[in-house]
Amino acid sequence: MARQSITLANQNDEWLKQQVAKEEFTSKSEAVNYLIKQARERDAYHEYVQMKIDRGLKSGFSTKTKEELLAEIKSRLNV
Repeated sequence: MARQSITLANQNDEWLKQQVAKEEFTSKSEAVNYLIKQARERDAYHEYVQMKIDRGLKSGFSTKTKEELLAEIKSRLNV
């Protein structure tokens, strides 16, 4: 595991200390790693959603009625 030295704003350092004191995390390092993991997961989710949006926009508009679309979806789900 890589070791880093970082400088934190006082408010952030106090928050980390409180989290450790409340036993939410065993150390400030664990808390920082958790927060970075959460940020990475959020970024990956946003990329996934953006890809889905882009795919939808590229597919164009449907000429099917909502009933036709619903029937098509149900047939794919074997409902």
